[in-house]
Amino acid sequence: MEPDLHELLRSLRVWDVELPTFDPAAAPAEPLPLFTAWFAEAVAAGQAEPHTMSLATVDEDGLPDIRTVMLHGADDEGWAFASHSTSRKGRQLAARPYAALGFYWPAQGRQIRLRGPVTVASPEEAQADLHARSTGALAAALAGRQSEVLGSVEELARASEAAWDRARREPDAPAPTWTLYRLRPEEAEFFQGDARRRHLRLTYRRTEEGWLKELLWP
Repeated sequence: MEPDLHELLRSLRVWDVELPTFDPAAAPAEPLPLFTAWFAEAVAAGQAEPHTMSLATVDEDGLPDIRTVMLHGADDEGWAFASHSTSRKGRQLAARPYAALGFYWPAQGRQIRLRGPVTVASPEEAQADLHARSTGALAAALAGRQSEVLGSVEELARASEAAWDRARREPDAPAPTWTLYRLRPEEAEFFQGDARRRHLRLTYRRTEEGWLKELLWP
């Protein structure tokens, strides 16, 4: 018997855990310190893969696209992630260098949304970032051809094995199309879920005078 999707959906519960409190009035003047604090708390709470995030872009025709990527860092220059410039997201960012990021940490009922322009780091910085990561990350980058049509699973296995061999032999091997991107947020939203649905939403909006903080109805 096939599962009943709607029955499964109705059986699920959201945030069946003790949720943390959040006082927006005590939030810092800029989003980065709050992001760092919430990220550390997500790690401490045992949130699986808190460094993964949704990356939303727009293609050449103005149609939205989204996927999950890994956060490589965050500082005053922006939130960093990486990909091949020849990938689908790389081509979309080249055509329209503006994107949105979304983090969801159900262990604490928290979401963070960011959106703003995206810039490209220097090739030297991109390669340094890549080579500071794991052998597997380098192997994946060396395999390349991201978003291209794959002929067969066997073809992938052969290319992956060759890339792993090279990554082990040459830990500094270059991956020319590997690109480090930074999203510098113009807007940031911090969402704290509440069991009684009194969710708190704090937004930061960049202005000429600095960051403007506002609360939104849930």
